[in-house]
Amino acid sequence: MSDKREHILITAERLFGEKGFDGTSVRDIAQNAGVNLAMISYYFGSKEKLLEAMIAFRSEYVHGILEELNKDQSLTPWDKMDRLVDFYVDRILNNLPFHSIMHQEAMAFRTEEIKNRIIAMKMRNLDQISKIIADGQQKKLFRQVDVQMTVGTLIGTISSYTQSRSYSCNILAIREDADDDLFRAKLSKRLKAHLKHLLRAHLDIRNDTGPVGGN
Repeated sequence: MSDKREHILITAERLFGEKGFDGTSVRDIAQNAGVNLAMISYYFGSKEKLLEAMIAFRSEYVHGILEELNKDQSLTPWDKMDRLVDFYVDRILNNLPFHSIMHQEAMAFRTEEIKNRIIAMKMRNLDQISKIIADGQQKKLFRQVDVQMTVGTLIGTISSYTQSRSYSCNILAIREDADDDLFRAKLSKRLKAHLKHLLRAHLDIRNDTGPVGGN
């Protein structure tokens, strides 16, 4: 990917996160990226196609990280689940504009192509996480669980706090206008500790309570 194309995507991502997709014009993106409108048209063709490219751009990075985590034979399944929590919490907290867009788009797909890209991205990531859990089950560390709902609990918990800063600041006992670094540090620490504890209790084969539906 060219540096200029990536720069446009990152600029658009920030603006979409701040102003929403509908509230951001192609002209806004061009001005903020320091390029002309013809260049955006050349690379993407339309604002909708730019959004599709943005989703693909971020999706490939996340999928690559999950693939590498799966292949790492030096880590136990428990280590991988802990790394998974760290990755998703850090990834979402450090890329809030993109995840705000994804949250909005998940509720109102603009085109069939965008819907398909988002669903495909989620399914590919789910497949990688399912392999980690399956490995833990094969090694008699993890019990049988509803994998889809387990992943939904992980991502949903992070999203519920990152998409509502006012509520999160109240929970964290900090001012709503607190420094972003302070907000991320405090929320990250609590989310990681909670999710790791939750997943250990949920997955541990010693806590097996019988058959689980949905698999």
